[in-house]
Amino acid sequence: MTNKKKEIWTIDELVSLTDTIQSKEIEYNGKVLPIQWCELTEAEEPKVALPSEDLSEEEKNAHFTKMAGQRVSSMMNKANLKNPDGKTIDEEDYPKLPTTLRYRISNTVMGIDSVKTDF
Repeated sequence: MTNKKKEIWTIDELVSLTDTIQSKEIEYNGKVLPIQWCELTEAEEPKVALPSEDLSEEEKNAHFTKMAGQRVSSMMNKANLKNPDGKTIDEEDYPKLPTTLRYRISNTVMGIDSVKTDF
């Protein structure tokens, strides 16, 4: 049994995450797309209302998918503003990308890139 010491976050380290540009390359259809993003503070989160309870499950899911896309787009835009030389995707271009690529980008940015999204 190993006694690995726990690493504990400091508040300064956590706060610095919102200023740190993260980047990764995503493989898509035989080519590589570099992306960059920053964590958001609550004030930077996109302001989107929750879906109405009157909507069907399908409509609610579509709304949550749109919310997630706006959040990822905001995270990438923040990094683009901090590092314009690393910019590959604009806020205007993100919604125009193929759906499977957007899912892959979203999974990477949200930290769930181990999930395969090939449909």
